[in-house]
Amino acid sequence: MESQTIALHSPLELTLELTDEQFFQLCQNNRDLRFERTANGELIIMTPTGSETGRRNSGLNFQLTVWSIQSNLGVVFDSSSGFKLPDGSDISPDSAWVRRDRWDALTAEQKEKFAPICPDFVVELRSASDSLEKLRSKMKVYIKNGAKLGWLLDRKNRQVEISRPDRDVEIIYSPATLSGEDVLPGFVLDLSDIL
Repeated sequence: MESQTIALHSPLELTLELTDEQFFQLCQNNRDLRFERTANGELIIMTPTGSETGRRNSGLNFQLTVWSIQSNLGVVFDSSSGFKLPDGSDISPDSAWVRRDRWDALTAEQKEKFAPICPDFVVELRSASDSLEKLRSKMKVYIKNGAKLGWLLDRKNRQVEISRPDRDVEIIYSPATLSGEDVLPGFVLDLSDIL
């Protein structure tokens, strides 16, 4: 018998009917993969990012975490953190921040699973294999579900797309820094080793 190789593209998209608990267990039982689920129930399976993207994302999270600890205004989450959005999506931004009062309003059980909350601030860092259109669609989902500010950092094109509610997306080419505006007061992200 001849063996065959089947090429699967990342991200792989499947439609499965899973309860929230089944989806959570699927993620826990397969920690080497990243799963997301759309509001329509489509399951998206993504491989871990490449090392360079992970390194840059780590720097981004470090800067955000330092600011968050100093300001004590909220809590920071990395790319392994899932959120259950109001539309039913289960997604994981590359970096996220939630205001402390909103986070503290959740129960301990809600915090242990995919918190039923949309982050106030989200970041997506485009890796070499990411589709720009899919990341743009994901950013629209965040904003539609309550995010106040979103940054899509596109290393390939050296640009940043800034999303805010009720405004057109703003595109900035080769910025040195980004301001957290009134969502993250006083936060300035140094992009020199990220973008």
